[in-house]
Amino acid sequence: MPASAERYLEVQNSEEFAQLRHRLRSFIFPTTVAFIVWYSLYVLLSAYARDFMGIKLVGNINVALVFGVLQFVSTFLIAWYYSRYAARKLDPLADKILHDIDETPAAATTAEGSQD
Repeated sequence: MPASAERYLEVQNSEEFAQLRHRLRSFIFPTTVAFIVWYSLYVLLSAYARDFMGIKLVGNINVALVFGVLQFVSTFLIAWYYSRYAARKLDPLADKILHDIDETPAAATTAEGSQD
């Protein structure tokens, strides 16, 4: 039997859910800001520091190409790191909350049935 709306509101106001939100936000916000700054640096340098971005490093590989490839690398690193972070810090707490939601209505139904 699915949990009631009241149970979901109770979970939303619980300490565990607040901790889950805090853990998620403490990862998402700084990482998003860092990535936006890093991406903006790449765009601004490409637009306004053309001489710097055109410096050849090896053969036809210049600074702009290296920065562009590093954009992809940083995206994959963030995704990999988030996956590890979620597995360690978020998923166990989310699983506990889900387990509590699933268990509470069954226990309440059983208790109500025994009172009749």
